[in-house]
Amino acid sequence: MRLRTVLCSTASALTALALLSACSGGSGSAASSDGKPLVGVDYPRSDTDFWNSYIKYTPEYAKELGLSLKTTNSQNDVAKLTANAQTFISQGVKGIAMAPQDTAAIAPTLAQLEAKKIPVVTVDTRPDAGKVYMVVRADNRAYGEKACQYLGTKLGGKGKVVMLQGGLDSINGRDRTEAFNECMKKNYPAIKVFGEATNWDGAVAAQKLQTDLTANPDIKGIYMQSSFALAGTLQVLKQKGLLVGPEDKKHVFVVSNDGIPEELKDIAGGQIDATVSQPADLYAKYALYYLKAAIDGKTFKPGKTDHDSTIIQVRDGLLEDQLSAPLVTADGGTYGGVPSVKSDDKSLWGNNLG
Repeated sequence: MRLRTVLCSTASALTALALLSACSGGSGSAASSDGKPLVGVDYPRSDTDFWNSYIKYTPEYAKELGLSLKTTNSQNDVAKLTANAQTFISQGVKGIAMAPQDTAAIAPTLAQLEAKKIPVVTVDTRPDAGKVYMVVRADNRAYGEKACQYLGTKLGGKGKVVMLQGGLDSINGRDRTEAFNECMKKNYPAIKVFGEATNWDGAVAAQKLQTDLTANPDIKGIYMQSSFALAGTLQVLKQKGLLVGPEDKKHVFVVSNDGIPEELKDIAGGQIDATVSQPADLYAKYALYYLKAAIDGKTFKPGKTDHDSTIIQVRDGLLEDQLSAPLVTADGGTYGGVPSVKSDDKSLWGNNLG
């Protein structure tokens, strides 16, 4: 049963028509030339399947929610993101969604937007400092924990694994790394972890994986913190004669994060073993939903939502809607107490792209 327990100051006025439990202030807001509220969305990059999927979903949900849309692409560069925010200001947007990859350096831009009373929703990442209306992401610590439990179970609690980390200037990279290491230390102390910083760069990840496998040919597990490393990882395993099915004793167990269609196909084909499905579709949907809510003067408090997520208070004045991100495997089994869904499950966004 989905509970609607998100609280707000006018809780008695809640209706079943709301997507979330929320309370509404004034409904007036400036509109674009087509009569719809104008919002800006900065895409953080367009060189990965995950973010290209997010880019595909964004205009679809903008139309569904009755929003007029301006977009930019900061190409993983916080300076470009800052410049893009200035562009949005000049265009008169009433709210901005962004996914800052450097979660510390974005603070001055957030302060400027707050001063101009332009609400901001951050997607996928949470700023280290600064005020935003809502953070829309999944529990990234759970990503690391789920990967740890899967690999720990498959390796029988012993052996060697490589963790291909994302950028540690990102809250996502730090959360996934810290949680994976802490889980391994607590639950599988006999497993040695080789942590490799990659800055979300697939070529760097492949090079470091190749070096690790050469020095430690008995490595039996790989945790990729994002699908950015997928192609390179498979190529390295193939070159070393290790790209074999899970029934082969040479098989190296691979866990990824994202849930892109290619990962789901590779799980079904036995080339990788698991992923955590990060909801690209829901990131787009709820980023825009919260922008519209901000423009309409709505407010939120911590609690369960009616879309299978939980709003938490991260720090004073900062809320985060933690969307569901399930572990995905070939068999839909439970690993280290973590349930999973099968890779062909139609509820997964990666199985529903046109």
